[in-house]
Amino acid sequence: MPQSGFYAKVRRGLPAVIARWLELGRGDPDRLALILAETARVARLGEPEATPDGATLQAWAAGQGDEIPLWAGRTAVFLLVQMPARPLPEGDDEACAWAYCWLRNREPASFEAAAEALPEHLRPGLDAALKAAWTDRQGLRLV
Repeated sequence: MPQSGFYAKVRRGLPAVIARWLELGRGDPDRLALILAETARVARLGEPEATPDGATLQAWAAGQGDEIPLWAGRTAVFLLVQMPARPLPEGDDEACAWAYCWLRNREPASFEAAAEALPEHLRPGLDAALKAAWTDRQGLRLV
């Protein structure tokens, strides 16, 4: 995938998404890593080659080590959106990561469908990022 300005923001925002999962998830990092990988498999958000351990998850959250696989970001957003704590992204890069993952998880037919499917509490904070994600997504399609 090309490193467009938007996609670069997504990549920079993924550590914050993983960090938010570590912060709000219940359990130790090893358990949260297992939940993340198993949810990815069950919800068909990706096929992790192996289940990461807690240390890997913590390294991803700190922006260290290997590049965060997209299945991990997609799955973290999938789980965060369902949390009763109603977490919100902090900052533009994290919002771009949330919006990108939201679109990849749902594959909506239109921008309006993507925006309407967002939980109400996320709409104001993700409005601009979702528009940018939709524009980026449309730009990657072959006509």
